[in-house]
Amino acid sequence: MKTNPGRFFEDYSVGQVIRHAVPRTLSGGERALYHALYPARGALYSSDDFARSCGLPQGPLDDLIVFHTVFGKSVPDISLNAVANLGYAEGRFLKPVYPGDTLCSSSEVIGLKQNSNGKSGVVYVRTTGTNQHGEPVLEYVRWVMVRKRDLDAPAPETSVPELAEAVAPGDLIVPEGLRFDEYDTELAGEPYRLGDYALGEVIEHVDGVTVEEAEHMLATRLWQNTAKVHFDATHREDGKRLIYGGHVISLARALSFNGLANAQMIVAINGGAHANPCFSGMTVRAWSEVLDKAETAVPGVGAIRLRLVASAGRGTELRGADGKYAPDVLLDLDYWALIPA
Repeated sequence: MKTNPGRFFEDYSVGQVIRHAVPRTLSGGERALYHALYPARGALYSSDDFARSCGLPQGPLDDLIVFHTVFGKSVPDISLNAVANLGYAEGRFLKPVYPGDTLCSSSEVIGLKQNSNGKSGVVYVRTTGTNQHGEPVLEYVRWVMVRKRDLDAPAPETSVPELAEAVAPGDLIVPEGLRFDEYDTELAGEPYRLGDYALGEVIEHVDGVTVEEAEHMLATRLWQNTAKVHFDATHREDGKRLIYGGHVISLARALSFNGLANAQMIVAINGGAHANPCFSGMTVRAWSEVLDKAETAVPGVGAIRLRLVASAGRGTELRGADGKYAPDVLLDLDYWALIPA
């Protein structure tokens, strides 16, 4: 048989390194389509002139284009037979990606845990994306629930990795040449700098986007994500296509422009959870909470740590009285972004 059914839970072992197929050269086409799919308006990614005024050679590709591309490479090997992608940790953006760069990715299995039902298990991987020069541009940990092929296959020894709660400010990478000493807040869209935000402040981002079936499938194909749950309506008992969690991340990040227009570059993903599934017809709204602020080694460039929450409802409720995520919460993402100090 020459076709590839994908890996199942019993096919993984701790320490296994998987080199993912099909390098991808990115261009301005990915940027244009990204901005068509999401209401993204970040000035640094929209204008080469604005990027040059901030010390970069041209506008880099949106950070989440890089994330989705590297992630998509890993899907056929990691999550083709997934029940759900569960979370992220220790993510760092290491180098900007520009049109014309070619990305590859590889993953190392760093943990395994079979579920008590014996039908599936959780696979922990550390994925690294590299450019055409072999330079790492992104690394992150994710964990995904994967079906078993053989329910009688023995459970592996449980090995759950210890993961940092957050990337330390000193480990954030400021792109070479980036500066904000001539930053034009009027062109960027808002006047607010790092000092204008207070710890614990909650920003409700006002706008909403209703998810359409065709758009989420187009987006998922754009990132070459082949997970069956996103396309095959017969793959779930309810007959629904599950929206790719990264689609929700990009929607929420784009919606956060209203109130966080100057949080320009994502430099770390501290943690994340897809709290509840998202399906076509849901309207996604977003709010952010300021968790921390820090200086970087570059004068004038600050870092802001944000909790970004996507919800299918209104308001800013994160958890119920039982401590569980509220039923409307779709995404809980903790990240660092660079912002003018």
